[in-house]
Amino acid sequence: MKVDRKTMQEAVVHLGEKVDLSNSGELRDLLQGLYDENYRNIAVDFSKTKMIDSSCLGKLLMFDKKFKENDGDFVIVNVTSDYIRKMFTLIHLYKVIKIVDQ
Repeated sequence: MKVDRKTMQEAVVHLGEKVDLSNSGELRDLLQGLYDENYRNIAVDFSKTKMIDSSCLGKLLMFDKKFKENDGDFVIVNVTSDYIRKMFTLIHLYKVIKIVDQ
């Protein structure tokens, strides 16, 4: 995982191929760091991600809420995996978190 800071308030978090219990703490730490630094617009890039589990979903939901409460924007971008796309559709994640293709 890596963070690309576009501006003083906008960043993109690039996920790795797999986000699960073994590394979702890193995702939490990255997002918390951006939140603490007062970033407002966060995009989470799924272009390389093939597998996630509930620990990843929990982090996404938690930080979506935190950024929205702070008048920010939290979006998921570039979902290329059919598995992840189907999972997001099945759980209706798009009703909570904005999901866009870029």
